[in-house]
Amino acid sequence: MENELNLKGSYVDGKWFDEGKSLSIINPATGQVLSEVKIVPKNILDQAIAGAKKAQKEWAKINIKDRAKKILQLCDIAEKNLETYAKIDCYNVGNTIRFARNDIKSAIKNVKYFCDQVDEIKDETFSNKINHSNITKYQPYGIVLKINAFNRPFRWCLEKLAAPLLMGNAIIIKNSEQAPLSALKFSEVIKDVLPDGLVSIICGDHEVGDYLVRHPDIGRIAGICSVETGIKINEAASSLLKKVSLELGGKNPLIAFSDADPEKIVEVTLKGMRFDAKGESCTSPTRVFIHKSLKKKYLEILKEKIEKLKIGLPWEEATDVGPVVSKKQYDRIKSYIDGAIQEGAELYTGGYDIKDQKLKDGFFIKPTVLNNVTQNMTVANEEIFGPVVSVLEWDDEEEVIKMANSVKYGLTGYIVTNDMDKAKNVADQIESGYIWVNAAGRYPGAPFGGWKLSGIGVEECLDEMKSYGRIKNINMEW
Repeated sequence: MENELNLKGSYVDGKWFDEGKSLSIINPATGQVLSEVKIVPKNILDQAIAGAKKAQKEWAKINIKDRAKKILQLCDIAEKNLETYAKIDCYNVGNTIRFARNDIKSAIKNVKYFCDQVDEIKDETFSNKINHSNITKYQPYGIVLKINAFNRPFRWCLEKLAAPLLMGNAIIIKNSEQAPLSALKFSEVIKDVLPDGLVSIICGDHEVGDYLVRHPDIGRIAGICSVETGIKINEAASSLLKKVSLELGGKNPLIAFSDADPEKIVEVTLKGMRFDAKGESCTSPTRVFIHKSLKKKYLEILKEKIEKLKIGLPWEEATDVGPVVSKKQYDRIKSYIDGAIQEGAELYTGGYDIKDQKLKDGFFIKPTVLNNVTQNMTVANEEIFGPVVSVLEWDDEEEVIKMANSVKYGLTGYIVTNDMDKAKNVADQIESGYIWVNAAGRYPGAPFGGWKLSGIGVEECLDEMKSYGRIKNINMEW
């Protein structure tokens, strides 16, 4: 990995800067320093903004289809170097190598989706009288700030630059300080494709993020982050009435009905939990509401399948579950498990007692199932962002819907049943922005976004792309 991690530094206005306060990036599988990167100082941030303003004016003059051709070149580069970027994410955040590869493929697929949609970005013209024309059109905001989470670093870097750039904006990407490496590596090829200044990729802490969020020359902000961080972004941006979209956390319910096959419920649970990303996924079904008639069988099958998962070094092909991203995250998840047991939950399987000496210095937590969880427990209400499933029993449909909706989050929800009338009725009642029935995994082009404290706006669809343009109406008479 040494050659891949010989990074030039943050990419700003067509140049690389390796100055500022040093930040140690830790390999979560070993606890050892993986790389040293520098947090960008404010004078370099100002240079990023100045470069973006200049580049954006020229970029906006280019036809949207020609912009798409440039962005597709980035996809070609990502495909050719997929193994390099996947390995960096694997070493940096602990996602398994198989997950990392597939995640980059998903990013490429979504970027291509956006590029295929450019014909839908068009002016609308109407008139109801002579010598008159009324035109509605999209125009770019100018500079977009994209704040990315640590859990899927390369995917968020590549996928989330497509829509802003297609709409004629420049973009500044602020990586998570925990996981900047694959994006910084990707910056080394952007210069060959896009104009200097159009894209800046920087490593920064919360002070860097706050400075950029409040900067008057940045008119559009999009973030993938925790609820607490999202609220701070929104508050800081509100003084200048900036357009903000946020994809935040979730405490997502899976409601399994008595007619469902326990094997199917387990399949949806495992697919949704993303243990190959250590459950560090905001969409995971971390609250499983299982009908009491199925609970015993469901738990038996779930335990059997979970205990077959191989916990190991994430870059090894046979590994199913790697380490969580950091010691801080490890301690946080551990405290939730301990707290649940103290509140009366049963540690049905899993935990943090790892016997393998090869893993002793890493931040490994087994896929964990907490049984006999009740709605008043902390683990039933707060996002853990780790490989922990809480199992709650129910037998009254009205009551289980009420429990599913009782938390402050509203990102996703899962329903498992063979009764499609029931499924549609319950889906309408769950207070979440994205619902799966007998399935898990995104559907290309479908709007993804949260309700309540899980977010603002939608992503991965045409509406996301349009959200990076301001609507202007021109009313003409002659």
